Amino acid sequence: MYPEEIVAPMKAELTTVGFDELRTPEEVDALMNDMSGTALVMVNSVCGCAAANARPAVRMAIQHDKKPVKLATVFAGVDSDATAKARQYFLPYPPSSPSIALMKDGKLVHFIERHHIEGRPAEMIAENLKSAFDEYC
Repeated sequence: MYPEEIVAPMKAELTTVGFDELRTPEEVDALMNDMSGTALVMVNSVCGCAAANARPAVRMAIQHDKKPVKLATVFAGVDSDATAKARQYFLPYPPSSPSIALMKDGKLVHFIERHHIEGRPAEMIAENLKSAFDEYC
């Protein structure tokens, strides 16, 4: 577990632009089980690819005309139980931090794993998300 004071700025990169922080398995279930429409769920992380690629990408993507109704995040290595619960909804994909899931009506419709984030510019990841938003939102 990482100390809260270290991860607070990393969380704020998403919460200040409208992402709800899911800290418990119950909060994750509440989102997933009562979802109509679309939600973007990011598994946040302290790693460099989250800082340089994933968080900037989702911030860019949600500026698109079409975007998910709900924005949420869990933080791997901090809110472990919430992250584990969210990952159950992302099956058959293995655990991946960071990662980005697009859900529609409670079902996974698009997923970006860490290996699709590492080494790719945030703009490329954002374009991938915008294409998914155009299709599902």
